[in-house]
Amino acid sequence: MLGIQYFKADSSTFVIKTVNGKVRKTGKGLSFFYNAATASIAAVPVSAQEAPFIFKLLTADFQAVTVQGQIAYRVAAPETMADMLNFSLKSDGISYVSEDPLKLSDRVIRVVQSIVQNKVQTTGLREALKLGQSLVAILREQLTADSPLAALGIALLDVSISAVQPTPETARALEAEARESILKEADDAIYDRRKSAVEQERTIKEAELQTELSVQQKEQEIEESRILNQRSIQRGKVETERERLQAEIAAETQRKELVTLHSENSRQQADAEAYAISERMKAFRELPVENLKAMALAQMDPQQLLALAFESLAQNAGKIGELNIAPDLFGQMLKRAGQA
Repeated sequence: MLGIQYFKADSSTFVIKTVNGKVRKTGKGLSFFYNAATASIAAVPVSAQEAPFIFKLLTADFQAVTVQGQIAYRVAAPETMADMLNFSLKSDGISYVSEDPLKLSDRVIRVVQSIVQNKVQTTGLREALKLGQSLVAILREQLTADSPLAALGIALLDVSISAVQPTPETARALEAEARESILKEADDAIYDRRKSAVEQERTIKEAELQTELSVQQKEQEIEESRILNQRSIQRGKVETERERLQAEIAAETQRKELVTLHSENSRQQADAEAYAISERMKAFRELPVENLKAMALAQMDPQQLLALAFESLAQNAGKIGELNIAPDLFGQMLKRAGQA
């Protein structure tokens, strides 16, 4: 009666009560009686709001892409919001007089669309498809300070970009290109693997050849060492043989000198003996026969003298009449012969 009504707001609604153009009450979760004829109530929700969005935009190379995401916000300055937009309630205290509260999300989304569109339109298709995190950073930067949302008293809570997608035709073309690129990378990988296998095989062959070369060089060194040892041994043998021959030559030379000296001595001795014999014979030729015979008899022993006496007797046996020889003579001769 008399137009008196009761109003009660929840804790997430900021209420501004105005009577005759003057603010009487402000705050969250207020409850009061008011006269519908003179009072005006503005109810501004201050709880967190979420607004999903999908934008179809064109890139710098005129390719269509779809940007999908979500923004979370809240009214941080409800009084500023009430001054900028009409959040007044009807006389029933439930519904709004204008559509401003219902279009608040659209306002926020348009601001977000403007920022995203400015970035996408200056970016090519391939780079635009990778702008997810970049767009998030740009939105957070441009929606925090000196932005249209801040002028409305809205504070950004969170923003996310869930997808940046091209049209199905473009996606199939990119998929084909990516598939060809992947196949090419696979072919390159196969080629690289084969090349690596060939390189490894070549490395193994080089190692084997190097090993064989090292073995051959070692065998050659061993053979050269053996040949040098043999040559050294042969050289030693030759030196030894040479020394032996030189020793034999020296010995033969000494022997030759000795023989020569011996021959010279023998010849000189023979010459001396011949000279002595010649002189002796010369002396014998000059001596009388009786003297020579006397000298010969002087050199004989008694047996020879006795034998010579018997020979003379035998030669003159015809002149001798009778000869007597004592037995003692022959006994002494036989005794001396037995002793000899």
